Amino acid sequence: MTAPSIRNVSEREARQVAEAAREQDWRKPSFAKELFLGRFRLDLIHPHPTPAVDDVRRGEKFLATLRDFCESEIDGTRIEREGQIPDETVQGLKELGAFGMKIDPKYGGLGLTQVYYNRALALVGTASPAIGALLSAHQSIGVPQPLKLFGTKEQKETFLPRCARTDISAFLLTEPDVGSDPARLATTAVPDGTDYVLDGVKLWTTNGVVADLLVVMARVPASEGHKGGITAFVVEAGSPGITVENRNAFMGLRGLENGVTRFHQVRVPAANRIGPEGAGLKIALTTLNTGRLSLPAMCVGSGKWCLKIAREWSAAREQWGRPVARHEAVGAKISFIAATTFALEAVVDLSSQMADENRNDIRIEAALAKLYGSEMGWLMADELVQIRGGRGYETADSLAARGERAVPTEQMLRDMRINRIFEGSTEIMHLLIAREAVDAHLSVAGDLIDPDKSLADKGRAAAKAGGFYARWLPKLVAGPGQLPRTYQEFGELAGHLRYVERTSRKLARSTFYAMSRWQGRMETKQGFLGRIVDIGAELFAMSAACVRAEYLTETGDHGREAQQLADVFCRQARIRVEELFGRLWTNTDELDRKVVDGVLDGSYTWLEEGMIDPSGDGPWIADATPGPSRTDNVRRPIG
Repeated sequence: MTAPSIRNVSEREARQVAEAAREQDWRKPSFAKELFLGRFRLDLIHPHPTPAVDDVRRGEKFLATLRDFCESEIDGTRIEREGQIPDETVQGLKELGAFGMKIDPKYGGLGLTQVYYNRALALVGTASPAIGALLSAHQSIGVPQPLKLFGTKEQKETFLPRCARTDISAFLLTEPDVGSDPARLATTAVPDGTDYVLDGVKLWTTNGVVADLLVVMARVPASEGHKGGITAFVVEAGSPGITVENRNAFMGLRGLENGVTRFHQVRVPAANRIGPEGAGLKIALTTLNTGRLSLPAMCVGSGKWCLKIAREWSAAREQWGRPVARHEAVGAKISFIAATTFALEAVVDLSSQMADENRNDIRIEAALAKLYGSEMGWLMADELVQIRGGRGYETADSLAARGERAVPTEQMLRDMRINRIFEGSTEIMHLLIAREAVDAHLSVAGDLIDPDKSLADKGRAAAKAGGFYARWLPKLVAGPGQLPRTYQEFGELAGHLRYVERTSRKLARSTFYAMSRWQGRMETKQGFLGRIVDIGAELFAMSAACVRAEYLTETGDHGREAQQLADVFCRQARIRVEELFGRLWTNTDELDRKVVDGVLDGSYTWLEEGMIDPSGDGPWIADATPGPSRTDNVRRPIG
């Protein structure tokens, strides 16, 4: 059986597929969810959760070993120059246990907590971002994590020991015409006796070129005895019929082993199916709940490096009689990098510790961390290039060739850019988080704006919504944020927490006003929703920064400096928040839509005259019709 290369689906079907994959229930409290509802639940994050003593001991011991390995065995310059991680480096990481950081010791792993796993990624990612991506793709979204959450006892015993020490895994969801719209997924898995037969093409398979094991998402056709739907499988990468057709090259992360993988009549035992048929997307999204934390963790490492280089360079470089750091225009950039690095580390550590304790639902917190980390990490890298000036744009090899320190600032900028796209682009993260943020509203009033619901359904929804809003809306008028002495235990930071409390209520009111105004069209107001989410991200980061500063003050670990950084960050964040609120209702969204219509219907083609397009020929999207491969297999297993 074959399938068309592109599934044509309606907008409604696409939404239904995405909605069905969501975790519908909130069995545990969520600080961020409450924040979007105007309820500032500081008790959910303060006092700052702390790791167990044994977890700290085990984690710090591994970090020390990993640091030694990074300093002596990883040559980031060579990886950038050759575009490939040396095999001996990968083998060394395997022997170190770095591929099994989150795997339980009973399966041969290190059993690190999420906190120390993220710190390890931040560390190794500064030595080589390509290695950070290799380890993260293997453990955060590759075979270990979905098996840990959804695998059978037999699957764990079969695959986890391999993942811990010898095998590299990859996650395959994206297709040439399928990005964040899984309803169009074309790869099929057709039941055949005790096997499934896979056919299709997967794109941007990080680790796919060198992988030994794959997590593959494929569509099982509904038939007698088979529910069907998008389903997850563990697939041996060396199976007959699998061809890695291309090793992709990118702007940054030049050592990334990312490819195009074709499946032609690939037989996969039913025993390798993860979870039931149709549960693939839910498994993927649940895996990403904590898996997304790896990316902002590496952004934290990048921020730390940006701060170090900015400090050293700005003290050494003099202009007009004093170091450039003493000039306000440059100093403001350094302050931004320092304060933002502190806040981003606070966000990642807090979210990670809550994930370890498993007492809160952190799906929104992890998504906010990914969104905020990727955006702020990119800004920090861009500011460092500006601080370094011409040397920031010059390559490290060129700097070294003329006798200066080989600082890879331009590489950092290239490597960081993908983070705004990886694991959900900023635009998709805005929509994903917005959907969760308005979940409480849709649960009580969703039928009111659903065109397919009957009048009776709408009547029941109106009664239910009336009761909810009668209780909820009055609480958005007053709160502890208006009382001058609230949160006094935070000292000078108390005012920032009062601001967060007041602003969370304002954010909830704004969301309610928008739903009242646009109703069913709310989902099309992506500019508005994006700003709502960005405000929530800033408030979450402010909360995390204040809680971390208070924790460091209590433990006597750089408390005074932490208070200063948190204060500066919150003041910077408040300016951004006020600008975002202003843009909720005063913007060019409607005008932008009209211009887009004009661009697409060709009204402005005259504006494109007077240039040369250096693009080559060929289709915008490569053909992904199932069938045998017509190219050589460039798969390169290591070990």
